[in-house]
Amino acid sequence: MSEHLPEYDVVIVGSGISGAIMAKTLTRAGRRVLLLEAGLKAGIALTKAGSYRTYQEYLNTFYMKAAKVPNSPYPNLPVAPSSDVLDIRKITNPAEPSTAGYLVQKGPVPFASDNMRGPGGTTMHWLGSTPRMLPNDFRMQSLYGAGVDWPISYDDLKHYYELAENEIGVAGDVDAQRGPGVSRANYGSGYVFPMEPIPQSYLDKQVMAAATGLVVRVGDRHYPLEFVPTPQGRNAAANPEYAFTGVRWEAGEGKEPGRLRLVPAGKGRHPHHYAPIGSLWDPYTGQRCEGNSSCVPICPVQAKYNALKTLQQADAKLLEIRTQAVASRVLLSEDGTEVTGIEYKTYSYDNAIVYETAVAKGKYYVLGCSAIENAKLLLASGAANSSDQVGRNLMDHLVMLTWGLFPQPVYPYRGPGSTTNIPTFRDGTFRKEHAAWISPIDNWGWSYPGIGTDAILQQKLEQGLYGKALREAVSENISRQLLVHFEIEQAPHPENRVTIDPQYRDQLGNYKPVIQYSVTGYEQKAFEAAWEVSRQLFNKMGVDDQTDYNTSAFRNELVTWKGRLYNFWGAGHIVGTHRMGSRRSDSVVDHNGRTWDHSNLYLVGCGNMPTLGTSNPTLTMAALTFKTAENILQELEKNKHVTTVPKQQPATA
Repeated sequence: MSEHLPEYDVVIVGSGISGAIMAKTLTRAGRRVLLLEAGLKAGIALTKAGSYRTYQEYLNTFYMKAAKVPNSPYPNLPVAPSSDVLDIRKITNPAEPSTAGYLVQKGPVPFASDNMRGPGGTTMHWLGSTPRMLPNDFRMQSLYGAGVDWPISYDDLKHYYELAENEIGVAGDVDAQRGPGVSRANYGSGYVFPMEPIPQSYLDKQVMAAATGLVVRVGDRHYPLEFVPTPQGRNAAANPEYAFTGVRWEAGEGKEPGRLRLVPAGKGRHPHHYAPIGSLWDPYTGQRCEGNSSCVPICPVQAKYNALKTLQQADAKLLEIRTQAVASRVLLSEDGTEVTGIEYKTYSYDNAIVYETAVAKGKYYVLGCSAIENAKLLLASGAANSSDQVGRNLMDHLVMLTWGLFPQPVYPYRGPGSTTNIPTFRDGTFRKEHAAWISPIDNWGWSYPGIGTDAILQQKLEQGLYGKALREAVSENISRQLLVHFEIEQAPHPENRVTIDPQYRDQLGNYKPVIQYSVTGYEQKAFEAAWEVSRQLFNKMGVDDQTDYNTSAFRNELVTWKGRLYNFWGAGHIVGTHRMGSRRSDSVVDHNGRTWDHSNLYLVGCGNMPTLGTSNPTLTMAALTFKTAENILQELEKNKHVTTVPKQQPATA
């Protein structure tokens, strides 16, 4: 076994958005960082030639794949496997879990989302939507008797949201953000996003015009439907009113701790304003979204943000990136109060998989993997689990899809994957009874439920069409396709969890995650309410409802409520498993992301989130990461003369 000398201020595991923000922020503040990444060396190439070559390989793989699912362009390594939606199977017997993929699924329903283990993490295939959480999302238990309260408020996170919006490069219109719990006050007087809004698609404009004035009834309540443009992490024109160019660390003075702050734009004849960040290989490529609609799984020109853009801006002199390095254990001191190192396995391919085990050492340690991977690593190490909360409260947005044919062409696939959402049911007193949801208007035709152009072609062939009649029939159908999806929040439930089992391991001998997962009545009632909203919306617009879960290509995630069968899809929003809290008895980390059990171990990522709300979680994850990075810098500043490293616990291969 080899060992790295204790020369690093911080050791980070993972190069997704949390790990990348952490690495950039710490190195730019003058701290020496080691980053461990499980994926291939080629994937993290940050040079122009290397990044271009690798990305073109991703694109070519994507073009050739029949099933263009989120992970389709990217390597799925047996030594560091990724979960894949194509591996989802119906679970008929919890005693016989599904082992078709990386996740060992015990059910009773399968966990329906995947994530990417590799350079850039899941930002390589995320959609790019960046709404903030609502103030009431942080007080679910106090207001609605559901879930738990966060140990922080929206106002506590507001500053860090601004840092995150700068880092990602959010395009949008603050004044256009409306809906329950959303107003200008959420952002503050004069605040604008870094970039101008992405234009709403032609499809969205047709939907909004056809649904004008619609008031839907759910139970005995009436709700006027609103449509708002969605803030997005993809490039548009820089907003001339945005007055900041980046984020920097300002050291503390006297008793005042240091802070992370936005860097004001320059003044004078040649002011420096925010500039959209193009592709890794060419700053002029990807300066604007080109509307390819393949945001999931890959933007052809990198106009959409990914974490490698952040990593490329880290101080290269202070950052060492070690690729093909799979973290296997968190090593603890004899009394268990501190971490002494991260054990990891570096692999290579020859005629067989060969690996060596090593230990990375630093003053502080940050696990920046997905909620599932962070939990798995902690469980494998017997770390941070005095509360018995590690792995518990696994959540995702449960996506109910409805689809139909618009009366006239709306031309999907023009623009990004989604530009507009219905925020009407993001918050309200109904949350005492059932879950909230947000409804993006999708721009992918019927491809999300697995009814692609090939399925439409086959249908028309079976009707006996050919030649010009066939072409016109396929074109007429696809041009009228409409898809609405209802992202239903999931409440935390302790039995929805990640565990480990010695009988399930990957080719490096590391544990595979074992998933127990279910859908409760709180979410099932929301399916019923959302279905009623969809019915009224389609009726108002004259849409021919074609929703049929028996014809969908994915029929494994079925739930029944009051005799009706509903299908749900995963949103890729993997949340929970090491939640933050005010007490060590029922949480894993404090409000800064520091583990209660180990003074020098921090966790970042969506696993820290106690509840999910209705927002895509990436922006909130980024904001929380900035908060954690600030705390680590404050601790390093406070303890700058302390250079001792805890005694190492022996590790075995």
